[in-house]
Amino acid sequence: MINQRILHLPHGDLDLPAFLPDGTQGVVRSVSAQDLEACRVPAVQMNVYHLMQRPGTSTIQALGGLHRLAGWSRPIFTDSGGFQVYSLIRQNPKAGSITDRGATFRPGGDRKYILTPEKSIQLQFTYGSDMLICLDDCTSPDDPVAAQVDSVRRTIRWAAECKKTYTRLVEQKRLTEDERPRLMAVIQGGLSPDLRRECAEALLAIGFDAYGYGGWPLDAGGNLLTEMVGLVRELVPVEFPVHALGIGHPASVAACVGMGYELFDSTMPTRDARHGRLLVFTRDPAAAPLAPGGDWFAYVYPGDDKHVKAAAPVSAFCDCPACSRYSLAYLHHLFKINDTLYFRLATMHNLRFMTMLMEHLREPGRNPGPHPA
Repeated sequence: MINQRILHLPHGDLDLPAFLPDGTQGVVRSVSAQDLEACRVPAVQMNVYHLMQRPGTSTIQALGGLHRLAGWSRPIFTDSGGFQVYSLIRQNPKAGSITDRGATFRPGGDRKYILTPEKSIQLQFTYGSDMLICLDDCTSPDDPVAAQVDSVRRTIRWAAECKKTYTRLVEQKRLTEDERPRLMAVIQGGLSPDLRRECAEALLAIGFDAYGYGGWPLDAGGNLLTEMVGLVRELVPVEFPVHALGIGHPASVAACVGMGYELFDSTMPTRDARHGRLLVFTRDPAAAPLAPGGDWFAYVYPGDDKHVKAAAPVSAFCDCPACSRYSLAYLHHLFKINDTLYFRLATMHNLRFMTMLMEHLREPGRNPGPHPA
């Protein structure tokens, strides 16, 4: 499945490493499928937790799946929603519950939703996803050991149920090796090396196409949990791609590539763009390796008054539609008047920064190695 850093999927090959913007509810906010293609985005990641609520499974199925719904012909990954369920219930215990059978939740306080391992896989098949992600029991690094033990036990149990449902559906649909979607399991265990190892070994014994780093990957100060993230990559044989779920800070991405991670997703670049925070290279990324520490990139804030007459583009090293055609002063103007064109151009710029970053990280000798971000 992975050969010469290429991941073969039903809707196309994915060069690794790759960054996937989150189109959580079926859309990468502010941009179209054509815009994503213009930014050379190779794939997107969507979320079962949100999609089953809106637009709803029957609507997605009636419209022919996520690819037709979103007008997107390239690969789609679908997250199971385990993190969202955990976040919802952690913030409001009255909103639902998690048991060995699955999760029951009421996101709006009225309609009840039930998400089990079997249902999660069935939904992802219905949506036409290229990479299905097993339902997992997510935790915070600060959760007590007892909670981490329960999380690992439940994650392994759910993964086995997901694999059973997945195998049955592949056989029922008589899908060939090229046609079948891939299946990813998520490694939990919090900050315990022993629990991470236990979880990884059990999931490897069940057998999956790819694996993900589960749980919040940052400490209380917002720093990458480098030691634990690195351990998880070491626990998985090199022939399997590992997804650094939720990691999107450029320095963290570069550090994780140095550890051997090949897949990334995050809302950070697109969210930052909408809030007036644009990513730029501080020097030509093609001219030299990306040095440790992250001094190879910086942020530009188009809303700052100093940009009111800035005739240059946001970045001299970017070929996105915003930098190819417009000045930073024009983006400043659009931001100040809150015009929707700002959101589109800014989002495209940050996405192109991320795809350029991945292009350079694919080149031998151009990543900074495993350093904390």
